[in-house]
Amino acid sequence: MNTETAKAPTELTTAELEALLKNRKASEAKKLEKERAEYEKNRDEKIFAMITTAKALYRELGEFKQFCHIEMDNQAVKLSEYGKIRSNSKGGFSISDIEDTMRVKRRRDTEPAWDERSSKAIELIKEFLSDTIKKRDVKLHEILLSFLERNANGDLEYSRVMDLYKHEDKFDDPRWKEGLRLIKESFSNHLKGFGYEFKFKDDQGHWENILLNFSSL
Repeated sequence: MNTETAKAPTELTTAELEALLKNRKASEAKKLEKERAEYEKNRDEKIFAMITTAKALYRELGEFKQFCHIEMDNQAVKLSEYGKIRSNSKGGFSISDIEDTMRVKRRRDTEPAWDERSSKAIELIKEFLSDTIKKRDVKLHEILLSFLERNANGDLEYSRVMDLYKHEDKFDDPRWKEGLRLIKESFSNHLKGFGYEFKFKDDQGHWENILLNFSSL
């Protein structure tokens, strides 16, 4: 038994107290180091397991999307031959089982874009709104300007531009007319790819979605 610890604190010399304190600090530091090492080991094992699984699922999801492409392309050919797909279809369609309890839909995902002419269009429209509409109706001026706001990527928003077109016949100013014409001419819609939706009916006959995010693949 350690004679120092058997003594009352008041009986210990300064050197003994310092040595006792040093040993206690070393013991506590060793305990904390062990706990830290165990925590980090446990954390890193979990991270490794989750990342490894995520990579495997990502790879499988990519393979599954390619499988969907092939199967739905083949089905599109059969539907076309069978006369069950519109001649003007751009690639989007859905198929259901005979009992209508399962459904697969292929979406044609597009991305709207406006070329350099849109900058001149916005300049003309803003000039007209500031010179004319702002003086008569500040609220309308702000509403119409909001339709020309760009998103975080610096692009116009399709839904907002569509709302702007709804006001096309309200004004006859050449700048307004020319601005809207240029925006229309500068617009194009690019095919990003095909997205897929998977649905099934539950026991109550309600459609349930199987949510798989293919957008980044």
